[in-house]
Amino acid sequence: MITKEDLLDFMKETAYKPMTYNELEQHFPLESAQDFREFLKLLNQLENEGLILRTRNDRYGVPERMNLLRGRLQAHAKGFGFLIPDDRDHPDVYIHANDMGTAMNGDIVLVRINSKSSHGGRMEGEVVRVVTRGNTQIVGLFQAHEEYAFVIPDDKRVVRDIFIPKEAFGGAMDGHKVVVKIVSYPEGRAAAQGEVIEILGHKNDPGVDILSIIRKHGLPEAFPDEVMEEAAAAPAVISEEELKGQGRRDLRGKRIVTIDGEDAKDLDDAVNVERLPNGNYLLGVHIADVSYYVKEGSALDHEAYNRGCSVYLVDRVIPMLPHRLSNGICSLNPQVDRLTMSCEMEFDANANVVRHDIFTSVIRTSERMTYTNVRKLLTEEEPDAELVEKYGYLMDDFRLMEELAMKLRSKRMQRGAIDFDFQESKILVDENGKPTDIVKRDRTIAEMIIEEFMLAANETVAEHFHWLKVPFLYRIHEDPDGEKLQHFMEFITNFGYVVRGKGNTVHPRALQTLLEEIKGTKEETVISTVMLRSMKQAKYDSQSLGHYGLAAEFYTHFTSPIRRYPDLVIHRVIREVLENGTLSAARHEYLASRMDDIAKQSSERERMAVDAERETEALKKAEFMLDKVGEEFDGIISSVTSFGMFVELDNTVEGLIRLSDLTDDYYHYYEAQHALIGERTSRIFRLGDEVKVRVARVNKDEHTIDFEMVDMKPRPQKVSLVDVLNNVRKNGKRKGRGGREAGKPAASGSRTGRSKQGSGGSSRSARGKGPGAAKTRALESVKSGSGTGTAKKKRKKTVKR
Repeated sequence: MITKEDLLDFMKETAYKPMTYNELEQHFPLESAQDFREFLKLLNQLENEGLILRTRNDRYGVPERMNLLRGRLQAHAKGFGFLIPDDRDHPDVYIHANDMGTAMNGDIVLVRINSKSSHGGRMEGEVVRVVTRGNTQIVGLFQAHEEYAFVIPDDKRVVRDIFIPKEAFGGAMDGHKVVVKIVSYPEGRAAAQGEVIEILGHKNDPGVDILSIIRKHGLPEAFPDEVMEEAAAAPAVISEEELKGQGRRDLRGKRIVTIDGEDAKDLDDAVNVERLPNGNYLLGVHIADVSYYVKEGSALDHEAYNRGCSVYLVDRVIPMLPHRLSNGICSLNPQVDRLTMSCEMEFDANANVVRHDIFTSVIRTSERMTYTNVRKLLTEEEPDAELVEKYGYLMDDFRLMEELAMKLRSKRMQRGAIDFDFQESKILVDENGKPTDIVKRDRTIAEMIIEEFMLAANETVAEHFHWLKVPFLYRIHEDPDGEKLQHFMEFITNFGYVVRGKGNTVHPRALQTLLEEIKGTKEETVISTVMLRSMKQAKYDSQSLGHYGLAAEFYTHFTSPIRRYPDLVIHRVIREVLENGTLSAARHEYLASRMDDIAKQSSERERMAVDAERETEALKKAEFMLDKVGEEFDGIISSVTSFGMFVELDNTVEGLIRLSDLTDDYYHYYEAQHALIGERTSRIFRLGDEVKVRVARVNKDEHTIDFEMVDMKPRPQKVSLVDVLNNVRKNGKRKGRGGREAGKPAASGSRTGRSKQGSGGSSRSARGKGPGAAKTRALESVKSGSGTGTAKKKRKKTVKR
C-alpha cells in the first residue's frame, strides 16, 4: 500500500520531474484495480491539501519544486499579509495587498515567490491558490440599508466588509452583533457575500461583547449531547470495588493538600513534602487521573482534542471537559477519594533529584488551601488566630515546602533559568459583566511553592520518558532568533551592559545574570521588556528539544490534564507503559504517527485561547476607563513605535499616545534606541520612562485607549518662505534682530549682520547649537542612559508579556 509519505518523498527527490498519474503508476507496485483506485484517491487528497500540484498538462509535483510555498496566511489590518510557511526553516514571505487575491486571514494558501526586496532581502510573493479556508464564518456589526446590508467584521484583519442581500438578513436589524456564514469570497473589487446565521443581540446589550469574542475565535460553549451523555455516565464517587485490581498505590494516609486561587474549581494538582530519615526531602506531586475517565477515541476525547485547552475569560471559563468531570470526579476536592497519577521525587540537601518514582495512586486531600492563606501562615508575624487553629497541624509541612521550594528555585536560577517578574492583574466585573475594578495579582511564596513543585515534576517526567524512547509530547522553547538577539545585545550597549555569547547564541544564564544586574535600576523595565520581545513562543512538540527560558534539557506538561489536552495524552502513554512495561510495535507506530498532529493542534488552540483571553481583557479595560476621560495618571512607556508610544498605568491598563498628539515638537523614531527624539527640543521619550498622562479618548468597540501628555505644549508654528516674502511685500521692509531694519549695516562689533562663520567664529552646527547637533546630543544621552524624558525615581519592575 502506497502511503502519503512514500509519494511525497519520491516527488521531493532531486532527479524527479513532474509526471502524469500513468507515469507515477509505473514507479509503485500496484497489484490490483483496488490499489490503483486507492492510488488515485491519494493523489486527489494530496492535491486538495495543497501538498502536491497538478499542472495544466496533468503532471504532478510538489509546490517547492515549482517555486511555490505552502503555509498559513497571516493578514494585517492594513491589507497586506505574511505567509507563515509549513517549512519551519523557511522565512516568512511578505504579501502585498494587491497580491492577496481572494485569500483571507487564516487561509492555507500556495504562494509564488516573486522577489526579494532591495532593503533587507525580505522575500515577497503572491497568492496563487487558496487550499483551505480559515474563515467560513465572520462575527461583526450589522449595518442595514433598505435593500441590502453590510457586516463590519470584528476581526480587523478581515479588511473588507461582508455584503448581505436582503433575503439573507435572517431577522437582523441595524446595530445587531451577528454571525455571518460566507457564501462567496472576495474577488477583485467585489466584496465577500454572506448570510446571517445567528443574532447575538444588540451591540450594547450586556454580555454581547464577550459573546462576540467567543464566536469570533470559534470557541465552543455547549458540549454535544453524546459528550454530555458520556460525562453523565462517570461515577460521582469512587468505590472500593473500583480500586480493586488496578494496582494503585494507596496514599490516603498521607497529608496531601491542594493550593490554588480562591475562585478555582478544577483542582488538578496536589502536593505533599516529607523529611526522610536520611535528611533528604520527599516531594509528592499528585495529578488528577483524567485519562481513567476520558478514554481514547471516545466522544469526550474527540471534544477535548478539538478544544485543546480550557479558556479563562474575564467573566467565565470555557472548559475543555464538562463540569461533571472538571469540577466533579476529576477535581481533587478535600476529604474525598480521588484517582491520581503521582510523581514522587527524593531531593538531597542541594535540591538534586536522587530518586524518583512515577505511578498510579489514590489520594484523599486533607485541605483545600488557597494562596492567600498559605502566604499569611508563612509570612505574617502573627497570623490570624482562626487560620492557625484550623491549619496549625499543617504548619510544619508548609515550612518544609517553603524550604524545598526555595532550594529548587535557587538551583534553577544557578543553571540559568530566566525569571521575568511579570505583573498580572485581575478584572472584577458585576453580574452584568461591567468592570468594577482592576486588582494586581501578587506572586507570593505560596505561588512560588506550587510553581517550583510543578516544574520539578514536569522535568522529571519528561526526562524519564525521553530515555524510554516512547512516543511523547514535550513543551519546548526554542533558542531566540539570532537576528533579534543580536539587536537586543546591541541595544543594551546603550546602557553600558554586555552579554557574552558564542556566535549568534547566548546561554540563558547570561540573560538571567543581566536581569539580576539591572534589578532596581531605572533601565530595568526597558531592558527586561526588550529581552522578552526577543524570545520565541513556547509550544508543543513530539521531540524533546529543550526549554530555553527554563534552561531545561527535558520539559513537558504533565500537571494539568483537566485543562490541557497534551497532559491528558501523555497520561495515557504513562498508563500504558506502567501497566504493560512497554508498548507493542503497532501501538508505538500508531502513537508516533499521532504526536506531531496533536502537538500542532494543541499549540494552535493554545494561541487562540491566549488571543481570546487578551481580547476580553482589552475590552473590559477599555470599558473600565470609559468614565475616566480627562483624568490624569502616572504611567510607564511600555512600547515605542513609529506612530507613537504605548503607556501602561499602574493598574496595567495600556493606552496609546499618538505621534500627532506630541504637539510640542516634531519627533523622530529611533528604532535601535526604542526612543522618540524631538527635532527642535531634543526631548526624549524612551521605553521604560515614567510619564504623566491624561485619558483623551476611549473606544470600547475597538478596545483602544488614547492618552495625551499632561505637560505637552503646542509646537511653534513653522513659518514658510512664502509667508516671509508676503510679509516683506506688505511692510516694505523686514526687521532684523534687535529691531534693526533688514538691509542696514550692523554696528562694528555687533554679531547681527556679520557672517556666521566670519571673524574666526564657528557655525551654529559646528558649535553644537544647530538642529543636527541637537539630535546628536540626544542620541548620545540615550546611549549613556540619560535623557530629558527619563524619570529619575526608582520604580518597581513591571514587565508585561
